[in-house]
Amino acid sequence: MHLDEKTKAQGNDGTGAKSAGDGQSERVPAIRLVGIEKRFGPVYANKNIDLNVAKGSIHGIIGENGAGKSTLMSILYGFYQADDGEIYVNGKRETIPDSQKAIAIGIGMVHQHFMLVDNFSVLENVVLGVEGGSLLQKGVDKARAELKRLADEYELNIDPDALIQDLPVGLQQRVEILKALYRGADILILDEPTGVLTPAEADHLFRILGQLRDQGKTILLITHKLREIMAITDEVSVMRRGEMVGSVHTSETSVEQLAEMMVGRHVLLNVEKGPSNPTREVLSVENLTVTDKRGVDLVKDVSFKVCAGEIVGIAGVSGNGQSELMEAIAGMITARSGSITINGEVTTKADALDRRHRGMAHVPEDRHRTGLVTKFPAKENMILGYQDQKKYGEGLFLDLTAILKETQDFMVDFDVRPPDPHLKAANFSGGNQQKLVLAREMERDPDILLVGQPTRGVDIGAIEFIHKRLIEMRDAGKAILLVSVELDEIRSLSDRILVMFDGKIVGERPAGASEQELGLMMAGIDDPSEMGSDPMVSAELARDNTDEALVEMAKGGKE
Repeated sequence: MHLDEKTKAQGNDGTGAKSAGDGQSERVPAIRLVGIEKRFGPVYANKNIDLNVAKGSIHGIIGENGAGKSTLMSILYGFYQADDGEIYVNGKRETIPDSQKAIAIGIGMVHQHFMLVDNFSVLENVVLGVEGGSLLQKGVDKARAELKRLADEYELNIDPDALIQDLPVGLQQRVEILKALYRGADILILDEPTGVLTPAEADHLFRILGQLRDQGKTILLITHKLREIMAITDEVSVMRRGEMVGSVHTSETSVEQLAEMMVGRHVLLNVEKGPSNPTREVLSVENLTVTDKRGVDLVKDVSFKVCAGEIVGIAGVSGNGQSELMEAIAGMITARSGSITINGEVTTKADALDRRHRGMAHVPEDRHRTGLVTKFPAKENMILGYQDQKKYGEGLFLDLTAILKETQDFMVDFDVRPPDPHLKAANFSGGNQQKLVLAREMERDPDILLVGQPTRGVDIGAIEFIHKRLIEMRDAGKAILLVSVELDEIRSLSDRILVMFDGKIVGERPAGASEQELGLMMAGIDDPSEMGSDPMVSAELARDNTDEALVEMAKGGKE
């Protein structure tokens, strides 16, 4: 991912920002946790956790999926109560029985999955629960003025009357931050804040966080993305299996050291792969056009091919047609025109089951909306879409023993924690939910695998594992179509890269294409050579293009 140079400068080189190493350690910390413990049955989610967070700093908390990061922050925000230990906020010992108390003492939280009402406006979401008494209009008018002040001060500009359902995720996240600031938060917790953001949106978020820190706010940042930790934080604490491994000044560590602290072993950060050996054509898409309910074309006359033995990546800013393209190929939605050919057979009807029978597997981008039924246990989620296979039984009765055995095997192979087939999907961490979906689809021996955002919300150790499995599938002669907003992931895994902008494929590049070149194409610049050789100027122009695209999306979509 490209990280904004201004943010880097503010973060760790001592210019224009506070850092954890400038004497703040002698001041009363904003947050001090002592001996925090939390158990769920016999399992320790947090065990004897000590943590100090300096005022006016950005403090990262990292760890593998299931390491206890979110549980610890949920204790601080009042969602859970610790079984043991003490919490100090600005030097005062506090008991936090619920989120109302957390908000009252100045703690706000932006959750990984946003807590917004889709058919409410931005303003209505911000004031929800703090409307200001029975005279609603007076409270709303006051809130509108305060919202404008906050938006101007922290570059969180957004239309207060826009409906949440019409906003891209980057703007929805700004609403969540505004909600917390409106309620008086001086300490802001962000749980995996870039998990659903594009590179451009993440860059903008980092600029916002830098400004919040400069204004004296304290930021707790939960993430698995180590490059982001290095770019924006002042100090970082590492958790592993419910315990605190240690805390270090960001300027005194490295990505490699942090990865090893997280996992407890050396981690391969770069994807190792040999050259591809593409053979027969497995997937062919010809002149595909997808139109939404408003009659707007989201995918426009797209054509490409994917062969056995190669990974074709699709790069693009979120909202430029990649999601609709994947859903049309998978049979989830019907294309207005064009054709999709799988293993030499043309298929046009929107029938996902039919395409599975033809040798296609699909890891959807949104594991909650289309990948899992979170109220179902893992063993039932593991057969979704494949429940008609004979090995699971015939007629009205399923072979529960076979399903249980296969689920256990898949969970062990993909290191799903805990490896409990009876546990509801909702009770797994986000990364382990992702492993459930990946195991279900990748273990079916498909001819063509469609995979969207394979490592969204997944920790560094699991990313290494997933990337390795995808390369193994390619080397076994499988065809893979990959969509990811992580440009590093696209560049590392892909043998060919297609770039989408405004619903069209604007070009194809080889695996060695530079981040700058791809980023410019993603911003709608068809010929990056026209931009000149100055990478800073090019990056700024690309960001401007992307910001304009986000504004258009917020207004109701590109025409």
